[in-house]
Amino acid sequence: MELTLKREYFQDGTNGEIYLDKEKICSSIELPWKENQKQISCIPEGRYQLKKRFSQRFKWHVHVTEVPSREFIIIHPANDALKELKGCIAPVLQHTSAGRGINSRFANERLKKLIFDAFEKDEEVFLKIIS
Repeated sequence: MELTLKREYFQDGTNGEIYLDKEKICSSIELPWKENQKQISCIPEGRYQLKKRFSQRFKWHVHVTEVPSREFIIIHPANDALKELKGCIAPVLQHTSAGRGINSRFANERLKKLIFDAFEKDEEVFLKIIS
């Protein structure tokens, strides 16, 4: 399975839409693009394999693997990129402004279920990030 994240870049954050084929799954927010600097920039455009991962803080979540010069980039809930993200991707139901959205927990669960269902079928899952 391959998901596509289509981005728009703004000074205060990056807004996106996540699709499976032509069906929109949810919107997303990220930090603004700052040359892939750790903890202050969104990750570069490209194609990344997604994996299932567990941590005490986020429990079972989605890990974006093999990001150049970065590690532990994950998909997790957040409604304000500048306050709650350090390079990760946050699904949201709707954007409210650049790098901000609403109902992130709901959007995250929707996206996570889709991805985890693919993992249950032993499918590889990829995220292609484009602008």
